[in-house]
Amino acid sequence: MRSILIKDTTREEREKIVRQALWGGCGSECEFCSGCDNMGGGRIDEMYQPYIDGEKEIAEINAAYRAPFVR
Repeated sequence: MRSILIKDTTREEREKIVRQALWGGCGSECEFCSGCDNMGGGRIDEMYQPYIDGEKEIAEINAAYRAPFVR
């Protein structure tokens, strides 16, 4: 499996990684979807923008999203 870390990917690759991972997760395309927003995560494209921009790893974003739900 290829690394998805920021240091090992280009911006274009990160956009593709996010798009593919999210589309496969719920079975529908994210465009015009508010499923994640309804779960309290905000728009999914905004949620993972820091990863696409090379600012935060996916694991960091996911941990911050889960934090309020984990005791």
